[in-house]
Amino acid sequence: MPAVSKGDGMRGLAVFISDIRNCKSKEAEIKRINKELANIRSKFKGDKALDGYSKKKYVCKLLFIFLLGHDIDFGHMEAVNLLSSNKYTEKQIGYLFISVLVNSNSELIRLINNAIKNDLSSRNPTFMCLALHCIANVGSREMAEAFAGEIPRILVAGDTMDSVKQSAALCLLRLYKTSPDLVMMGEWTSRVVHLLNDQHMGVVTAAISLITCLSQKNPDEFKTCVSLAVSRLSRIVSSASTDLQDYTYYFVPAPWLSCKLLRLLQCYPPPEDGAVKGRLVECLETILNKAQEPPKSKKVQHSNAKNAILFEAISLIIHYDSEPNLLVRACNQLGQFLQHRETNLRYLALESMCTLASSEFSHEAVKTHIETVINALKTERDVSVRQRAADLLYAMCDRSNAKQIVAEMLSYLETADYSIREEMVLKVAILAEKYAVDYSWYVDTILNLIRIAGDYVSEEVWYRVIQIVINRDDVQGYAAKTVFEALQAPACHENMVKVGGYILGEFGNLIAGDPRSSPLVQFNLLHSKFHLCSVPTRALLLSAYIKFINLFPETKATIQEVLRCDSQIRNSDVELQQRAVEYLKLSSIASTDVLATVLEEMPPFPERESSILAKLKKKKGPGAVSVTELEDNKREGGELNGASERGPEMAAVAASNASTPSPSADLLGIRSAAPIGGALTSAGSLLVDVFSEAAPTASSAAVNDDGFLRDLGQPNESSDSLLVESSGDLDAAPSSEDPAAPLSDADELLNKFVCKNNGVLFENQLLQIGIKSEYRQNLGRMYLFYGNKTSVQFASFSTTVSCPGELQGQLNVQTKPVEPLVEGGAQIQQVLNIECLTDFCDAPLLNIKFRYGGALQNLTLKLPVTINKFFQPTEMTSHDFFQRWKQLSQPQQEAQKIFKANNSMDTEVLKAKLLGLGTALLENIDPNPENYVCAGVIQTKSQQIGCLLRLEPNAQAQMYRLTLRCSKDSVSKRLCDLLAEQF
Repeated sequence: MPAVSKGDGMRGLAVFISDIRNCKSKEAEIKRINKELANIRSKFKGDKALDGYSKKKYVCKLLFIFLLGHDIDFGHMEAVNLLSSNKYTEKQIGYLFISVLVNSNSELIRLINNAIKNDLSSRNPTFMCLALHCIANVGSREMAEAFAGEIPRILVAGDTMDSVKQSAALCLLRLYKTSPDLVMMGEWTSRVVHLLNDQHMGVVTAAISLITCLSQKNPDEFKTCVSLAVSRLSRIVSSASTDLQDYTYYFVPAPWLSCKLLRLLQCYPPPEDGAVKGRLVECLETILNKAQEPPKSKKVQHSNAKNAILFEAISLIIHYDSEPNLLVRACNQLGQFLQHRETNLRYLALESMCTLASSEFSHEAVKTHIETVINALKTERDVSVRQRAADLLYAMCDRSNAKQIVAEMLSYLETADYSIREEMVLKVAILAEKYAVDYSWYVDTILNLIRIAGDYVSEEVWYRVIQIVINRDDVQGYAAKTVFEALQAPACHENMVKVGGYILGEFGNLIAGDPRSSPLVQFNLLHSKFHLCSVPTRALLLSAYIKFINLFPETKATIQEVLRCDSQIRNSDVELQQRAVEYLKLSSIASTDVLATVLEEMPPFPERESSILAKLKKKKGPGAVSVTELEDNKREGGELNGASERGPEMAAVAASNASTPSPSADLLGIRSAAPIGGALTSAGSLLVDVFSEAAPTASSAAVNDDGFLRDLGQPNESSDSLLVESSGDLDAAPSSEDPAAPLSDADELLNKFVCKNNGVLFENQLLQIGIKSEYRQNLGRMYLFYGNKTSVQFASFSTTVSCPGELQGQLNVQTKPVEPLVEGGAQIQQVLNIECLTDFCDAPLLNIKFRYGGALQNLTLKLPVTINKFFQPTEMTSHDFFQRWKQLSQPQQEAQKIFKANNSMDTEVLKAKLLGLGTALLENIDPNPENYVCAGVIQTKSQQIGCLLRLEPNAQAQMYRLTLRCSKDSVSKRLCDLLAEQF
């Protein structure tokens, strides 16, 4: 850059600045500025022949006045005129004024653009740099439209000077960030990538910032940069500090460029080329080795540069998650930083180890530092470091150390900062549930949690403990005893009263044999807290009182007296008043049998994912759940049973509405459903709430039939079809490769969903596909959940639904496109709308394609859409059933099969499967009470098909005879084939 000559000192500007600084008051400053503005205005208007020096001086004064906070409404044209000057200092001031004061929507933009074009074509490197800096500073859409095609040409031209290339790369980056649709690299892509091989390190540093940004948006176009980045990184890492003298910073060669190269490599999976991968692993090992070497300087700048490269290298190792040796070495290196005197290093080490804990290769290595992390949680002065320590404890927790970690987190909660208490409570609740082998320990932990940090215990936490206690017979007595003892404390948190009221109301009889916890003692203990509680808690306690009347008739008079008092039946709160009046009346007029029926013990909650983890994710933001939690869900067995996400107050209503338990939680939150008969199986460990707000649940649809799929609408009589066929434009664009043939076990997977609508359709080591579906008349809606089980991003993710052969005219499927990128450990959702036009036998095909680690994954499944999904149950009397049975007596209308039982001939399971089929199960119809009789109507757009079913089990021979009669013969045969696989 040319030096400013002595004559360019602008003495008038220096005098003006001095005057402003010498002003004694704000008023004096404003007066001096107004005087100067008047002078400048008169000069610009009066003297048309101002020389360049005077224009520059006055424009500089205007710029200074603007920087002091005053508005400038003139002088813009004079600044634009300076751009045409051949003197560097005048042109520089003109560009500076425009960069600071000219609005991106200004009318002067066209004039400015013309001046910039002249400078860009001048081939004067100094003027070109000034023009490029101005474009980057203003960054308006008009400038992007004018120069987005010109700047890449300047960037890759062979005769462009290095300083101009640097400015061009950064200018293009700025335009791409503001107007990505206008910056089309196209033919320039390969030449821009090859800038990584440029001799000038400054050009490489600027270009890599541009390439990284472009790679994040278009990874496939720029994938050739990987090998070049590895090559450049290798040369830097293996060089001595004297080799790159101009770019060595405190004995560290090119630290900024090294960090940018490592960050660029994190945009891609591990290199497929063995030689490139080997060279990269060598680089990473060298970086780890250099971190162990004694420092070459005691200056903090040396250690900062060295550690910056190390942490970026560790981030890349974690991103690849494929080199066990490097992962363990990275963990050990980070472990040394946990006790470093520098707070920032301790923070970064804890943060990186949180991610390392999610890898199966390094999880055990992370666990060896548990004592150091616990000590950091207790002794760290900085709250942010303590929070990262808590995060790391949460991430490294598994069955072997769960009790120790939960105990330490509970201990820390007593003195924890208020800003992180709610998050800590959620983490303790999740870990206690996830790794509980002893349910009494779980109950103790949650009650301790309420005692220590009751104000931060959300409803989800205490709902959850109640749901689990109700679902586990073996812990109910212990829970009643423990909560009774906890309520005896003089200062008792309201959440403890809620839990106590609910559990004693349900299971107080289990401890009533002890005189110290007799029925009256329990009631008096609860009622002593009544006046201290809020209205919702009082309402819950009133419900507990009426339960007491059913459990302990001897308390009836005492409780009725409480309900009868004015403070209850004349309460100003409508809810409390209504409860008191209704409960009093119920206890007075109902017989013992009626009271026992109405107030019977709560049935077990259907298994369903917890909302606690979903709440934690919402609080922490994306990425809060580690891959460990996702993987542990499959590895760990015997977790606590899931329960539905509703308050205990609504349990009775919801339990009666839920005809089938919701599925257990897993990566997608929709593992196979629990047995219908109430037997509770172990749920997965992950508590992700997949279907909250994303899709209406099956039980809610059952409660509100009128609202079912209301937004899907009814068929339009004037059109051939309500929905677009699956081959239409709405489908995700297929890639060039042909779809794979259906999996060999596609029919087996399909059969699993004949009698259920929710569950995991497919799972392998990379991908899990879950399904949730619902049907009403001839319409259906299906939610597909694609879960990435790896830590590597799925690229070019696309799905296609097709109806082969005759199915195109029998079924219409409309799909919504999916996101093309699926992050590691994440899931995406796709919605399918289905319309049944007429009866069908085949199933639609779902083809999924994506790239994992550069390799194309291509699989095809059969979607579980079968004809029985469109059943409407039909209630019939015995007379009507047999009359209709005789009417359907033609040979082609009947289909019959005699087959061996594949599963246990359990009565409840058989009933559940027949109900899951979609028909109505008719009681007391068949003369033989062992037989099962069902009736339903299949709804299609073109017709209704009546179906009658009779299932005759022979327990001795372990055989079934299945008979189906339908008004359409093809339906009889199809249903018979489907059902024979279910029993």
